[in-house]
Amino acid sequence: MNYPKLLRKGDTIGICAPSSGASGEVLSVRLDNAIRNIKALGYEVIETDSVRCDDKCVSTSSEIRATEFMSLYENPNIAAILPPWGGEFLMDMLPYLDFDRLASLPAKWVCGYSDITTLSFAMTLNSDIATIHGSNLLNMGYARIHETDMRAFDVMSNYSTEQKSWDTWGGFMSWDDFTGEVYNLDRPSLWKSLQGDACVSFDGMMIGGCMDTLCKLLGTRFAPVESFLNKYKLHGFIWTIESCEMTAPDIYRTFWQIRESGWFKYCNGIIIGRPDGYKDKRNFTLLDALKQGLGDLGIPVIYNADIGHIPPQIQIVNGSIGRVEFADGKVVITQEGVK
Repeated sequence: MNYPKLLRKGDTIGICAPSSGASGEVLSVRLDNAIRNIKALGYEVIETDSVRCDDKCVSTSSEIRATEFMSLYENPNIAAILPPWGGEFLMDMLPYLDFDRLASLPAKWVCGYSDITTLSFAMTLNSDIATIHGSNLLNMGYARIHETDMRAFDVMSNYSTEQKSWDTWGGFMSWDDFTGEVYNLDRPSLWKSLQGDACVSFDGMMIGGCMDTLCKLLGTRFAPVESFLNKYKLHGFIWTIESCEMTAPDIYRTFWQIRESGWFKYCNGIIIGRPDGYKDKRNFTLLDALKQGLGDLGIPVIYNADIGHIPPQIQIVNGSIGRVEFADGKVVITQEGVK
């Protein structure tokens, strides 16, 4: 596993938009605030030409998005790459990336969630590069960077980290008021075990991301999951999965598809984030989807997790060796880098 060099104060962070761009006055101001906040932490920032552009859900053409990403990845002065946010069509960029070339270069951090999963998951599987399913840059564009997003910098700065589940969860305070807090975490948080366990622990190599985009990679050359699982099978695996805009039947159908594709081979446990944009279908609920999709795997399944679109968010390093300790609705996740 190619683990990036640890991030240090004074390093330069690159910004490109491999999916949607931050266009318009509101998002541009939010991006400016995020850059200001990152510079205040002691980092330098470079952004590519298309970051503030967007047309038909993408910042620019597939070829140019790949070129801009590679320009940052090949730049020896760039230590990490933070896209502004996700989007819809990052997959169109993948054919223009040279994954062998990426594997030959010094590894750099790539961090984000939602459609950024399409890139980070493909990089980990095809180039053996550790990536982060974690905070998007625009989440940092408010009055300050919230503690949950500050964890991204902690993870990029340490090969060994420990993150605890939060006591509360919630949503964004406001889309376009950047003068205050970014999140309103006003609901009690309680992670749950699908098996009803009061406590359980498991470990393995961590891998996963946003299920909405992961499932689009099934059966393509950009998701060689079988060979990846066989390569690292001695570690076993922990899948971390979250969803956005999926109904309960969508979630179940996708779990069925993932299982039939063999992705849960050598799996030691699964963590499911709180679904965003979610709906039941008549009396078929999220719990039904989890039970029918995962209940008979014979491994621990933890859900209602602080992973994904609904804040707060634990930063998951794809390619790290993780340990999950669940007890009485609370979780501690430790991650160790693999060299």
